[in-house]
Amino acid sequence: MTERICVGAIAGAFGVRGEVRLKSFTSTPNDIAAYGPLWSEDGKRSFTVRLTRPVTGGLGARLSGVETRDDAEALKGVTLWADRDKLPALPDDEFYHTDLIGLSVYDAGGVLIGKVRAVYDHGAGDILEIFGPGRKQTLLLPFTRAFVPTVDIAAGRIVADPPEEDEDEQEETE
Repeated sequence: MTERICVGAIAGAFGVRGEVRLKSFTSTPNDIAAYGPLWSEDGKRSFTVRLTRPVTGGLGARLSGVETRDDAEALKGVTLWADRDKLPALPDDEFYHTDLIGLSVYDAGGVLIGKVRAVYDHGAGDILEIFGPGRKQTLLLPFTRAFVPTVDIAAGRIVADPPEEDEDEQEETE
């Protein structure tokens, strides 16, 4: 089976002729149309995407097989996935979020901190959510060179330099 990466989601219908409001998760939003066909998460449906115009909160788009507003509304919330081999290769210091999720995270001394559970992008930079042994709360770590000096996808590990937890936070997790 071909590996796929989530590149967008359908936010709802736009207009009355079957256009959708598309949220692109790609670094350049308009590039989403170049990675097609795009698939539903279950792989049962595929769509050719033609962008029509910028709209509030995303892009207006026509999807193959979507002809009416009702068709478009029925797709609200569907995530769109591209075949990995259609996506561009990244430079050595950039990563697809999907490649980071599940990696083990160690401190500089080799002690396991946990595993990456999610990667968030709130506009000011990516944040790794790390959950691990003996941790009742997750650790949210900025994904910068200062806090994450080493990412080794092939070895399945990240070396991180998290800020020190104060004693009150440590007592809460015990």
